[in-house]
Amino acid sequence: MSILERNAVSVRGTGQTPLLFLHGYGCDQQIWQGVLPHFESSHRCILLDHVGSGRSDLSAYDKIRYGTLHAYAEDLIEVCDALGLRGADVLAHSVACMITLLAAKKRPDLFGRLMLLGPSPCYVDDGDYVGGFTHEGIDDLLSMLALNHAAWSAQMAPLVMANPDRPELATELEGFFCRNDPGIIHHFAGVVFRSDHRAEIAGIDVPCLVMQCQDDIVAPLEVGVYLHGALPASELMVLDSHGHYPQLSAPDVVAEAAKCYLARPVARAA
Repeated sequence: MSILERNAVSVRGTGQTPLLFLHGYGCDQQIWQGVLPHFESSHRCILLDHVGSGRSDLSAYDKIRYGTLHAYAEDLIEVCDALGLRGADVLAHSVACMITLLAAKKRPDLFGRLMLLGPSPCYVDDGDYVGGFTHEGIDDLLSMLALNHAAWSAQMAPLVMANPDRPELATELEGFFCRNDPGIIHHFAGVVFRSDHRAEIAGIDVPCLVMQCQDDIVAPLEVGVYLHGALPASELMVLDSHGHYPQLSAPDVVAEAAKCYLARPVARAA
């Protein structure tokens, strides 16, 4: 199986400028459907599924290899090389933001500008650092996920969506969660929520737009402020949206923020 088949890579749009869309935990490339129409006439939109998610090759999922986010970063580098991409822009969500930053640290030539939606380098509170969770909270989350994947999905979706007046959004997100293989999604959760990449990403000079949402229990605003300080070529924007999945709840807001950022000349840090 080829690299592009492994990651179920799909290409849409009539433009020439490459723009990668990278999904976060529990989802797949279909989560970008509300954002894509804003870019299909101006960009070559490239989507993929991380191994273990969506239509990726599930047989390629190995718990040892994918025991850290570095394996996903290597996959991203391989996809870029297979497509001949250089200086590509990226719109990444949640854990895919760290995957992208790890790839950019190793191969900065592959990337132009990074738009990081709801990123977090560490989900656990640590001294003055606010990650949003305690170690005990992460353990409880993982235990419930291991015990009952469906019940975990039903409980978590409304909390992380944070749009109680639009329950259909939580239902849609729950559907994404439930489509995952229970064993894979539980293992991946441990890799994601117990990771700490603060030391590894500090100082990356690829231009970044850090996009934070309001009422995001997964990536609080303090995380965005921290990342803005750690990434010398970054900007911080607080979106007029709520929860951790604005590409579902406010796709026009996400698209407009990304388009405005891409329309401006942005230089790497000196």
